[in-house]
Order: sequence, then C-alpha cells, then structure tokens
Amino acid sequence: MKKLSIIIPAFALFALLVGCGDSGKAPETTGGKEPAKEEDHDHEHEEVALGTFDIEGMSVEALQGHGSVEAGKEGHLVIKLPYKDDGETVVRAWIGSSDRTLSSVGKGDYAPSHDDYDIHAVAPDPLAAGAKWWLEIEKPDGTKAVGSFPLLKDIKK
Repeated sequence: MKKLSIIIPAFALFALLVGCGDSGKAPETTGGKEPAKEEDHDHEHEEVALGTFDIEGMSVEALQGHGSVEAGKEGHLVIKLPYKDDGETVVRAWIGSSDRTLSSVGKGDYAPSHDDYDIHAVAPDPLAAGAKWWLEIEKPDGTKAVGSFPLLKDIKK
C-alpha cells in the first residue's frame, strides 16, 4: 500500500508537467518595455458613421459599431484621428455625461491596418436622457483634449 501512495502523486505530477506543453520554453522578454500592439482588427461588424467632430480644435472622425447603445450593454466606437502617430496617442471613451458618473471608460486599441482606434465601453444603467459619447485624447506630449458627440439612436439595416 505504501508504494501505491507514492506512485499516484508521482503520476499526477508527471501528467501535470506533460500537459503544460510549452512549460520548458523560456518566456519572451521585451527588455522592460511594453510590447508593441500588432493587433489587426478586422472590422467585420457593421459600423455606422457618426460624423466628423471638433474636439478642442481637432477634427475627429467617429463610427459606431455593434448596434445602438443600450443601458448596461457594451458600445463600440471607432475613432480616426486627423494625424498619423502609429498608436502613440491614448484614446479613451465613455458613454454618459462629462463627469463619467456611472460610466465605464474604455481605452482604445490602435489598429495599424486601418490607422484608427477601437474602443469598447459599457453604457450606464440606467442610461440618462441626453447621454453622449465622450472622448479623451491624450497626445504623446501629454496634452489632453476632451469632447463629446451624440450616440447613434437607431441603425437601419
């Protein structure tokens, strides 16, 4: 019985190690730097142009995907900046009011294949009348611009 009590844990440990696949592989390092995002967003979902809006002197193009914004549901925004910076700008968006009350803030993922930013944010529940998309653009030099534009109410298919 003593041999069996040693064999079973040893077998379990062996199975665990074999099942790890790449466990012997050394992790990739980036020299302390954050790895560059090379995500390629396919934009396979329907996006509807909201228009071009002035955000503190910048002409920003906005599109909304995933249908109409609904309380408690995720909204999708695509932002095209008036300059090319290869993803160096930080773009954040939320749905609601300027003070962000009850809003979740989504950070944009840069899509190099489209030179735009994809942002997902959950709408507050309840969604207040007059809620808007709010956008914060933080340039590489640290300056910020904040502005808003209307939500897409209905998408006609």
